[in-house]
Amino acid sequence: MPHSKPFELGWEEWLALPDLGLPAIKAKVDTGARTSALHASVIEPFGPADAPQVRFLIQPDPNNPALEVTCSAPVVDRRDVTSSNGETELRYVIQTDVEMGGRRWPIQLTLTNRESMSYRMLFGRGAIQPDMIVDANASFRQPKLDFAAYAGLPKKRPVKRPLRIALLTREPKNYSSQRLIEAAQARGHVIEAIDTARCYMQIGTTHPQVHYDGKALPRYDAVIPRIGAGITDYGLAVLRQFTNTGAFCLNSASSIGHSRDKLMAHQLLARAKIDMPVTAFAHSPKDTKDLISLAGGAPVVVKLLSSTQGKGVVLAETRKAAESLTDAFRGLDANFLVQEFVEEAAGTDVRAFVIGNKVVGAMKRQAQKGEFRSNLHRGGTASTIKLTRQERDTAREAAKVLGLRVAGVDLLQTEKGPKVLEVNSSPGLEGIESATSKDIAGLIIEHLESQVRPLARVREPASRKRR
Repeated sequence: MPHSKPFELGWEEWLALPDLGLPAIKAKVDTGARTSALHASVIEPFGPADAPQVRFLIQPDPNNPALEVTCSAPVVDRRDVTSSNGETELRYVIQTDVEMGGRRWPIQLTLTNRESMSYRMLFGRGAIQPDMIVDANASFRQPKLDFAAYAGLPKKRPVKRPLRIALLTREPKNYSSQRLIEAAQARGHVIEAIDTARCYMQIGTTHPQVHYDGKALPRYDAVIPRIGAGITDYGLAVLRQFTNTGAFCLNSASSIGHSRDKLMAHQLLARAKIDMPVTAFAHSPKDTKDLISLAGGAPVVVKLLSSTQGKGVVLAETRKAAESLTDAFRGLDANFLVQEFVEEAAGTDVRAFVIGNKVVGAMKRQAQKGEFRSNLHRGGTASTIKLTRQERDTAREAAKVLGLRVAGVDLLQTEKGPKVLEVNSSPGLEGIESATSKDIAGLIIEHLESQVRPLARVREPASRKRR
């Protein structure tokens, strides 16, 4: 008997997800990925704990962000998925039917933000049936579809609702917290300041919650983390728990952790070929002299890995002073690094404020006389400055490498171009707003709205209407 013709797939294919109301979507076929993934820019869980569902927004055409479709589906699982760049993300998993080349079958999909990807869907090997063959050198072995299929869909009016926002901070009365509260309330949102240290959690349940003052907190649409350096580890655990509840976190726990660990931050920035002052690190006291030489020799800056606001940052002007400092820090069992001192910066640096991969403001900070640290908390002064294109690109790329949606990127201006000094995941607002006269807090809330948008009304599947 002659063999039936195999069902061939190329490395990219058009398909439909009819139960989700998606008549056409272009997918990348990736046999290296076990589970398929679908773009979801706004994810909102709902329904009872024993029968959870998820509602999400998708823009199926990467070149037409105005085309938006709201989908909903039952949740079959929540699963840790590690992407090709090594980042692990807890994702919702749904099951739905796929249609391709006249065939229809059920597949599982994880939901994740693929906004920066060329394909809104990844078609993994778990969705490939036994009689299918993938030709990695061919495209579109099955019939092509077109985004014109969405032209006949009815327009949906958005459902407007205020966001419920948690401001995670131990200092609700400081300038930054107050400005964020004012900006959120001015735009009609409900915002609550929550003391990070007073949060507690029950780990291991299928219904994640954060408890506070004897009761479970409600579900928040978004969380703005302002986690102090002294409570970083516990604060990140609390933030991860908020993420598990389905809240959108302005900066993720992993991105904050990367930025707070100065050694890791420098390694990630260096891997991305972002220019920085030469930095050296060693654990053994036998390497002190070589460590200073690796940083370019005296003068050098000796910096605690957990330093903030200029605290734990010391300038050693001579080799002897540098050796004494490193020995003293080691004697305290402190983690530190040794960094090149960029003398031409002359006690000045630039703070570029990044929101959503865009530099929204910048200020030049000048250290007070006799001081090399330009931090405003150390008596420095600030003035507005217009950045060069190279400086803006460097700031944006540094925030992106660390995964920060909101960041204060400190740059040194040198003849060879900008050098990244540090990336702050909880930048203060007082200095930048005073120097630039811009409503930075309002821009942060506006960005939050763009990530947690009010959803369109959910269109019922045709099969449900017929019932």
